[in-house]
Amino acid sequence: MKSSFINTIKEGFIAKFKSEPVLIFSPGRINIIGEHTDYNDGFVFPAAVDKGIVAGIQKSSAKASTAYAMDKDEVFEFSIHDLKTLANGSWQNYIIGVVAEILKKNKKLGNFNFTFGGNIPSGAGMSSSAALENSLVFGLNEVFNLAFTKQEMILISQRAEHNYVGVKCGIMDQYASMFGIENNALLLDCRSLEAKAFKIDFKNYELLLINTNVKHSLSDSAFNDRRLVCENVANLLHIKALRDATTSDLKTIKHKISLEDYQKALFVIQENNRVLLASKAIAAGELGTLGALIYASHEGLKHQYKVSCDELDFLVDQAKLNPHILGARMMGGGFGGCTINLIERSASKVFKTKIAKLYQHKFHTPCSIYAVTLSNGTHVTN
Repeated sequence: MKSSFINTIKEGFIAKFKSEPVLIFSPGRINIIGEHTDYNDGFVFPAAVDKGIVAGIQKSSAKASTAYAMDKDEVFEFSIHDLKTLANGSWQNYIIGVVAEILKKNKKLGNFNFTFGGNIPSGAGMSSSAALENSLVFGLNEVFNLAFTKQEMILISQRAEHNYVGVKCGIMDQYASMFGIENNALLLDCRSLEAKAFKIDFKNYELLLINTNVKHSLSDSAFNDRRLVCENVANLLHIKALRDATTSDLKTIKHKISLEDYQKALFVIQENNRVLLASKAIAAGELGTLGALIYASHEGLKHQYKVSCDELDFLVDQAKLNPHILGARMMGGGFGGCTINLIERSASKVFKTKIAKLYQHKFHTPCSIYAVTLSNGTHVTN
């Protein structure tokens, strides 16, 4: 995160609250492979990136707490003793949720001022929500000396999203944002919350994100619906989660479920396996194998899990036509957001120009394109 942006948040905080803040950087994340496996106790392969949220926080002697969203120029005053959620989709619910979950831990909180802004592209599937949650819980932990571990903090962030935002997300987003390591991706076991860092040498390749700039309205409900399908199939198999299932296991109950639900469960089992294969490919420096796994992931997300959309599929199809791109897939919950592309650096500029024109012509709206580098997780900055 550029120092000029950090200074903007700092100056905005001082101008509004007349005190010096503790400054927190909390990154967004990408996920190289492993989609919709996290809430199935499975494996994912995320990394924190150099785009994120900067927050300023400090104790307040006022009678209420105040959160200020600088990008939106919106102020939210609230009592920590009388927390009420707002309409769905309100950023304020993330604030309320984190505070409420901390108070459930019988920790002593006083009033505070909180200012934040970010450069995570809106709707890109890079988890600005987890970055916001983590920035607040990390900041409150700092200024009120709450003595939470990072693992305790990410569980607070996750429960805030479950209980106050209404999205039954897995733990990947919060984990990657909190625990990210520069130049590394994390092979995360979402059951044990144990991760192994893999330093990635992209050689003459880079990661390019292409944001469709669309978010189709069914995304949140479809996310929760698919989670329910996975839980139902796990129950039929008498296992805790699809993480524990094999394709052979799934065949034993094929007659008990619809073909659509069978394919969704099959995708999760296969995607888990792809994550483990991807970690081996990275360890061996086999970027071609990694790219093939990334393409296979998209095929499963499109045809089996059915969370893609025309815009995402178009971008992946165009990537397949380019010999300089090793792999591409949709990233995130689906129905919009970004594709992630593993592209040769020397070919990146020409591809960006071409894909921008093709996308505009096809959908009559622009896409947004940006390269990302892998970053450290949530931390105090200055």
